[in-house]
Amino acid sequence: MNPAGQGYPPPQQGYPPPQQGYPPPQQGYPPPQQGYPPPQQGYPPPQQGYPPPQQGYPAPQHQTAQPPQQGYAPQQQNYPPPQGYQQSPQQQQPVPMEVGQVPPPQQPTGQLGATPFQNGGNAVIPGGVDQGPVQPAGGAMTKYVGDVPDDDVSGDSDDEVTDPPTADLAFDKMDKVTGYDDVMGANFLPPPPPTYEEATKPPTHQTDGVLPMISDAEAREVLLSHVAEHCCWGKRAAEGLTFTKIEHSAAFHYTLETFSENRTTKWVHTPYVGQPIDGPQNGPAPLPWSIPADFPALFMNNTRKIEVPHTASVKPCHNCRASGYVRCPRCCGRGTVRCRRCGGDGRRNVRRYNSNTKRHYYKSITCGSCGGDGRRQCFRCTGYGKITCPVCDGRTQLKCYIQLTVEWINHVEDNIVERTNLPDELIRDVTGNIVFEEEQPKVWPITHFPDNAINQASQQIVKRHEDSFKSERLHKQRHKVRIIPVAEAKCLYNDKPFVFFVYGFERKVYAPEYPMQCCWGCSVL
Repeated sequence: MNPAGQGYPPPQQGYPPPQQGYPPPQQGYPPPQQGYPPPQQGYPPPQQGYPPPQQGYPAPQHQTAQPPQQGYAPQQQNYPPPQGYQQSPQQQQPVPMEVGQVPPPQQPTGQLGATPFQNGGNAVIPGGVDQGPVQPAGGAMTKYVGDVPDDDVSGDSDDEVTDPPTADLAFDKMDKVTGYDDVMGANFLPPPPPTYEEATKPPTHQTDGVLPMISDAEAREVLLSHVAEHCCWGKRAAEGLTFTKIEHSAAFHYTLETFSENRTTKWVHTPYVGQPIDGPQNGPAPLPWSIPADFPALFMNNTRKIEVPHTASVKPCHNCRASGYVRCPRCCGRGTVRCRRCGGDGRRNVRRYNSNTKRHYYKSITCGSCGGDGRRQCFRCTGYGKITCPVCDGRTQLKCYIQLTVEWINHVEDNIVERTNLPDELIRDVTGNIVFEEEQPKVWPITHFPDNAINQASQQIVKRHEDSFKSERLHKQRHKVRIIPVAEAKCLYNDKPFVFFVYGFERKVYAPEYPMQCCWGCSVL
């Protein structure tokens, strides 16, 4: 081996001449041994006897240098890798720069206004790790850039001011999901569910009602209790009245309950914070009525919201255009508001007292709230004119998916048959005997009740429920008839007749004609 600096020996016999491009080492070519000097600052000039670079062999500084070939001596420490050779991010190590060498271009970093699909933004990868909201370059907050009013807005109120989202969710940019082609911003009504066969079973429960009777003494006792609940009523009339007749009757209360299920779907969004994304790559989305959802209890209203599987995706925020910030709604982007103490004048009048003249006077002084400027910094945005986007919470990205809303609704309708002057609505609030009750997937109207008014009401209500809820899935129907006792007591007090009612098993009293509703001359203003 020749010592370094004296050049290489001339080609020997049989050694092929240099080819175009850098040839791989051939057999007999001695590999570089220890002692080969590492490159110094810049490449040294060609030594004596060193052949000039052949055509096709780029200079080491160029980015088109080829990677080391097999048999080439390994790179020594501090030797920079070829510029054109791409290494994986895990293998790239910082390399000290040589004198005069231009640093390679840096990858773009996330800046305010950058889209989430750039290298520095949040990666739109299902199930990826969130990198947080995009921050301005240098980490410093910048002023709002956009449409702002020419003058400061009024700062009369310190209440928090909110603006609705500046833009709506772009439904035309949502992913197309089979079976959900009509899903837009509003709830969409799915196709009607399958119907049930009509039930043919006879009534399950039927009894004969036995109504209690009330005596004169019991009627007087409950009337006295009712009078005691009214501070201005006198009890002398209840104690001195004379009963002429007590007529007993029955009120009937028919009730039909239809327990059904309604399903609606719509596009919704939530800030993307790195949560798993169940997108179309996991399979086709199930149809609304094929998603399992069990109701917690029969004949009780309830609501449940479910994310439709395989419909989620990550989209840029439509409200802030993937910047993470929106214009401050309180100062409209100016960063300042008009001082409310001086009205924007910078000075205000204060009241003073002159001890010599014994009179008050007003003096104009500089406003202490704004320092005479007439403007104050907006506390909402701290002077920057922009706030964190309320839609994406500053994350710049949204998780969009189809939400299924399942509603279990208990439709209730009733009818009261009562033939006295007692108001019908009072019957709903008292208890009575259940003389008929039936629960089926679908009930038949009542046709056998002794009072024909109940039969007609049952037929009308059952028919109305059958026609009104065709788009809902019917789970159960239940109807019943209650019988409530009603006693009409006819009385005389000071030879003047009046009537009061005692109704229900609670023995409530309805006495609008009671003669002593205002005692001792008091009046209600």
